[in-house]
Amino acid sequence: MITYICRNKNKETGEALPCTNNICETSTCPVCGGRADASSQIYWCEDCKTPLYEEHCGICGKRAKKLCTDIRPVFPEERLLIEIVIGKPFAFQKDSVWNGTGNRYYVNGKKIPFSIGDLKKVDSDSVRSKYQELKEKNTYQYFEEYKQRFIRANGARYEKMVEEANSFIRSSAEKFREMDMFISFSGGKDSTVTADLVTRALSNPKIMHIFGDTTLEFPFTYEYVARFKKEHPKTPLISARNKDKDFEELCQLIGPPSRVMRWCCTVFKTGTIQKRIKSLYRDKSHILTFYGIRRSESASRSKYERESDSPKITKQRIVSPIIDWMDFDVWLYLLTSGIDFNEAYRLGYARVGCWCCPNNSGWSEFLSRIHMHEQSKRFRQMLVDFAKSIGKEDPEDYVDEGGWKARQGGNGVAYAQKSVVAFKPCALEENAFNYELQRAISKELYELFKPFGYLNFDMGNSRLGEVYVLNRKGEVVLKLQGRIGAKELKVTIVNPHIAGAKDLKTAEERIKCQITKYQMCMGCLACESVCKYNALTIKEGKDGVIDYRILDDKCMRCGECVNHFSAGCYMRKVLTIKRN
Repeated sequence: MITYICRNKNKETGEALPCTNNICETSTCPVCGGRADASSQIYWCEDCKTPLYEEHCGICGKRAKKLCTDIRPVFPEERLLIEIVIGKPFAFQKDSVWNGTGNRYYVNGKKIPFSIGDLKKVDSDSVRSKYQELKEKNTYQYFEEYKQRFIRANGARYEKMVEEANSFIRSSAEKFREMDMFISFSGGKDSTVTADLVTRALSNPKIMHIFGDTTLEFPFTYEYVARFKKEHPKTPLISARNKDKDFEELCQLIGPPSRVMRWCCTVFKTGTIQKRIKSLYRDKSHILTFYGIRRSESASRSKYERESDSPKITKQRIVSPIIDWMDFDVWLYLLTSGIDFNEAYRLGYARVGCWCCPNNSGWSEFLSRIHMHEQSKRFRQMLVDFAKSIGKEDPEDYVDEGGWKARQGGNGVAYAQKSVVAFKPCALEENAFNYELQRAISKELYELFKPFGYLNFDMGNSRLGEVYVLNRKGEVVLKLQGRIGAKELKVTIVNPHIAGAKDLKTAEERIKCQITKYQMCMGCLACESVCKYNALTIKEGKDGVIDYRILDDKCMRCGECVNHFSAGCYMRKVLTIKRN
């Protein structure tokens, strides 16, 4: 059962104390209008051996006991694996098995002693061998019986949450045409439920689905997406995939992603998906996106709104129909509706994103060693090789103990040295700076100065490689001097009010941002994804050269592409290095 507790100041009385006594039915407090935090409770019926949303069982009517705050079903595949790990194959085959909050396993409503932390001591090879030996003897007979009880006992909850979601979806979509909306489809359970809800609520199977293919998806995800296309022939499903980048090659160049530096999301997900959306809906005045995001998934998502405008694409409305659903609700919908879903969940994965994500749990990593043995072995060796390359004394321990997940910055990574911008003030001219570049000057360098103004190649001395940057009034704000092919660039700041700068020091920092970007750019698409005006395009040629262009007629000189990331470049943010 979900309740909401208001944590905000009462706007009517002006009281400074949080109105924590306000128990609300929705995530918006009816008293003060502020945000209310969700608080859930799942119950257990001893007689029917099933989890409940309400305190009284929908089958037998008896009062149930409190169990946990959220829960998901444990399918026979995961159940068998747990039994093998604890040395009791098929011990719980006839029982009702569930996984509750905190990754605790319950058999017939009672928690069993099973520690995820102890999996490091388990021989995954012998477990995998035993699983392969016994999996054909496994059965769904008893699981199906408990599934039907779960559906019957929580029928009222199912009807209520589906009715509310349908109403919300129809209300959100009433001002949009079919061709002006799409569903963000990841192949995970939440986007699967959202897609089914939206399609049914609008009675329209032709709504566009966009699959963000990070190239690091579980093999089970690709299998599910292929099945989805086959089972929904009228539904257009297209992929957004970065075809120019290879994950393993980037890991070797800049190091593997970590919890604080998940560059993979920007390179293979965010930037690519935003680019795809912009290309598909370039001429649309307004577009509507349905997301399967839920607040209970993480602390960062707990602050998301159910409806919001995109911070990255102008005139894009984002709605999340199941934002307040629990895992309990998602599985109630999947099991009741009987729709197909990703097989990874049957194996025990609680979430399916990138299979090698540094945020994956120890249980998820163990599952991958069992069900994705070759991929896991290859990835571990790549991590060990990286640890050796940056000078770790015990590279295997560094990997196995999760040290790579906590990595910060680019110390020890050769590519990180490109973030260094060496310069000194010019002794002969005021407000002029001489830069020593690590990359020879090319025409692309000038593209990176367009956010500061409009380039003029005629006013300066061409023999000296002079290029002027003008503001909208035609006044000179910057003077650039440097020949094509050289590695010395002189920049004179005539007017410091560039890209939002208010003084000379800030203006000089803005210039260093763009020079850093010029030296480090590997086409990660981060800059392109933050431009709301489709004024920035980044392409990688067959020779590996990055074509970075800013379109004069679309660029608003807002400076967002300059100021958004640390030192102007996302890769600079990822590869920050400590200097004496």
